[in-house]
Amino acid sequence: MKALIMTSMYPTPANPVCGTFIRTQVECLKKEGVDVELLLLRGRFRKWDYARAIVQLRREIARGSIDVVHAHYGFVGMVARTQWKLPVVVTYHGGDLMGLVVNDRGGRAWSGPVTAAGGRVLARSIDASIVQSVEMANLLDAPNVFVIPHEVDFDVFHPLARDQARAALGLQADRKYLLFAAHPTNWVKRFSLAQAVAEALSARDASIELLVVYKEPQARLALYMNACDALVFPSYMEGSPNVVKQAMACNLPIVATDVGDVREIIGKTQGCYVCRPDIQEFVRALDHILVDRARTRGHEHVRHLAGPAVAQQIIQVYEHVLRNGRTRTVTEQRPALPEAM
Repeated sequence: MKALIMTSMYPTPANPVCGTFIRTQVECLKKEGVDVELLLLRGRFRKWDYARAIVQLRREIARGSIDVVHAHYGFVGMVARTQWKLPVVVTYHGGDLMGLVVNDRGGRAWSGPVTAAGGRVLARSIDASIVQSVEMANLLDAPNVFVIPHEVDFDVFHPLARDQARAALGLQADRKYLLFAAHPTNWVKRFSLAQAVAEALSARDASIELLVVYKEPQARLALYMNACDALVFPSYMEGSPNVVKQAMACNLPIVATDVGDVREIIGKTQGCYVCRPDIQEFVRALDHILVDRARTRGHEHVRHLAGPAVAQQIIQVYEHVLRNGRTRTVTEQRPALPEAM
């Protein structure tokens, strides 16, 4: 089977952290036997990128070796659906169905409803949609919707001794580090709440410090997760946040808001907390974590997100659309595809 993967996000030497989760999935699909061709939408002028991609898509299809087109993000999916010769699968990642947060007060982009409406319309015209959470699936009134959260690269994200990770990063052994793993101006991540929580804690204990980490390669991010005492994740909105799953894989305690599939991923893992977006609730949860500074058993709780397992679910979606197209509903396929909605 040969899949054409289309995406506007993918790592480059200049930006090695852009779309690393898509690259991980591509590599997992290859290891599971899928012949993958990449079509990357890149350039300074996004509208021209999409127009150029339509031409590139038709050239790839004309070669006659592609079986299925798999697009990441709604806008790229619209490009993929400009042809009807091959089945189209689109992975939605969150903002393309739920809108975008544009300020630290949680304000949404004026274009959000239009983008979300476009994503819903697209889902009704493609052969299958992959979403990150049940919450996202419930936004779609379309056949063949499958809930398949992104995998975790366990070769990179795994437990490591805290002292060893701190030594590698040059961090102090006797401090208590809280991790905020996003750019402060990525408004959806709500940095102001994380900062306020850290300030409240450090006012009582000067050894507590908030580390803001972004644009780090995945291996460095894994080191920070193993070096820190807790992940602070006060996001406004998510699909299935990769950083939470990665922190679980490193046995890092987590305090997070109830967004996307966070509650499901964390489950009943001791040392992880789901809170309202309230400073004092976050402080109380982190107080519990910082008393004994224990690690969690999160790694074993996210083993189902291993790359080969997730790749096999995606392959099942490919096989489903190649075999049945859009003639049968997802409900009828549930026994064969247990993650479908």
